[in-house]
Amino acid sequence: MRTFNKFLTAATAAAALGGAVLATASPAMAAGRNGVCDSGEFCYYFNSNTQGSVSDFTGSIADYGAKQPSCYDFKGAGNGKGICVKNNAASVWNRSSSTVRVYYNSRYGGHYQDFGPGARGNLDSTLKNQNASHQFLGNNPPPSGQTAMSWALYQTGGGRISCGFDGYTSTPGRHEGIDISRSFNSQVHALVSGQIINVVWGHTGSGGLSTIAVYNASLGRTIIYLHSAPLGSLRTGQWINKGQYIANESYRGVSSVNGEHTHVEMRMGRTTLAAKSVNDWHLDNPNPTSFWISQGYSVR
Repeated sequence: MRTFNKFLTAATAAAALGGAVLATASPAMAAGRNGVCDSGEFCYYFNSNTQGSVSDFTGSIADYGAKQPSCYDFKGAGNGKGICVKNNAASVWNRSSSTVRVYYNSRYGGHYQDFGPGARGNLDSTLKNQNASHQFLGNNPPPSGQTAMSWALYQTGGGRISCGFDGYTSTPGRHEGIDISRSFNSQVHALVSGQIINVVWGHTGSGGLSTIAVYNASLGRTIIYLHSAPLGSLRTGQWINKGQYIANESYRGVSSVNGEHTHVEMRMGRTTLAAKSVNDWHLDNPNPTSFWISQGYSVR
């Protein structure tokens, strides 16, 4: 178990920088992230046996960030307060109703350990002080053999989740979908079958947001794809099948020429537009992990 001396060393080093005040605000500024392990949350503890400072979460995080002021940090009172969560947690308490999986690597990769609803305990010897991401899986872990979303979207390897649901680390607001990226002009395929209810072609650069909204009545869900370049043949009212080629990866509505990615968003009911994420601190969409698992995907 680490002692408070480690924290004092970090604080002393900060004081040596001319007395500058370091920002300690976490990027996820929802009311729930208050350093208290409330009902419905998954919580990391700085020390073993659920001791020390707490960092509490309500959704999956693909990358915690590695340094202040942009990292997710320990917010509760006690040893470790203000230190980044990545590679610094020793124990957890899962107060959510979902199984939560802790990963060794960012973006849900490498060795992992599952914690069922209500479970509390120490991270295993591989993950202790080596935690890099966590994922809400629903009430049951995904069965082996499921297809990674990042593979299914492109129907080939090389894709990765670049930002998970509610996973902003430096962008203000709360992320309503899952960002998946591979490379400019990669073919994008539908993850769920349904009827197209909205197509906006947009253009590259800021202000040119593209949209493909696909409604599946039997599931009662709309899947929305943003930032890609929709095929010119797409039409409102058209039925598309799961796995069908629908777009090419682009950066439509994104200011950076290196910002190509596809935002995939699961919305309840029939709706033609994505929920607002940037500069909006209210989540309109539920955590989609259990839905994607039900469709045969692992969120990675």
